[in-house]
Amino acid sequence: MTSWPRCVRWVLLLGLILADATCHPLATQGLPPPAVQPAWCRALPRPEYKPLERVRVSDSWFEVYRVAPDVFAIYEPHQAEEVISYLILGTRQAVLFDTGMGISDIQSVTAELTALPIVVLNSHTHLDHVGGNWQFKDVLGMDTDFTRARAKGTTAGAQDEIGPDMICGSLPNGFDSTSYATRPWTITRWIHDGDRLDLGGRVLEILSTPGHTPDAVCLLDRAHGLLFTGDTYYPAPIWLFRPETDLDAYATSVQRLAALASQLTTVLGAHNVPIAAPQILPRLASAFDDIRSGRARPTMENGKNTYRVGELSFVLRAAP
Repeated sequence: MTSWPRCVRWVLLLGLILADATCHPLATQGLPPPAVQPAWCRALPRPEYKPLERVRVSDSWFEVYRVAPDVFAIYEPHQAEEVISYLILGTRQAVLFDTGMGISDIQSVTAELTALPIVVLNSHTHLDHVGGNWQFKDVLGMDTDFTRARAKGTTAGAQDEIGPDMICGSLPNGFDSTSYATRPWTITRWIHDGDRLDLGGRVLEILSTPGHTPDAVCLLDRAHGLLFTGDTYYPAPIWLFRPETDLDAYATSVQRLAALASQLTTVLGAHNVPIAAPQILPRLASAFDDIRSGRARPTMENGKNTYRVGELSFVLRAAP
């Protein structure tokens, strides 16, 4: 998920526009802002964040919000992916579900939020979710060939993520854009569907949800009714066009999540906005079924098929 920004991608065809007062209030921190801002920046700040509890941290590249007891959303609003990582605390240890873009120092942010030992688990291993993996000693990995290959690091797509149309405001002070890449990381333990992580007073269940990638997972906190969905669901066009995407597997995965809706209080996706109601999951499965059955018809955008079903949208490869 690295070649196009998620937020209003089709608007980028219009090119760059002048920055205005609707751009993110922290965008002017760091280096002097560029003379122009990309169109997606105009959507910031997103109104859904206003009722959430903001937790101040020293690094202005990130915004942190308490989205449930002992659960922090670590949001990167200055880059077009608007990726969200989650720090989930128990009494003995914490899980960091994704490590973001790797543009600024997420390890330092987590150290401000907790003194607990942290284990990293990725929702999947696209570069916008693993950028800070190398900073942590304990990284879990899904037992797939895709995960093994991605853990070696890559330069592919990284420079596209920091182009002028991808940054709202300025990159952090000291950031070396010329060497930006996904750095390799070491996997300390392999995990599988159904494994459980006991954090002390909180147990997280690992749900294998392939489709977006072969190694996609969701995290279920059954006791607190929380489901962390990674890129299987987020409130923006869902990317299902990459070579590693498996549409049959995705259909099965979203049906699995839909079956959990009655047990949940909150769904937490990995981009744009952290909180959704559980009822989105049956609608997600139904919408994707409409696509697969031919009841939903696409429009062609940027050489890909975009389907819109209610409030949901999906971007698929165009038929050859």
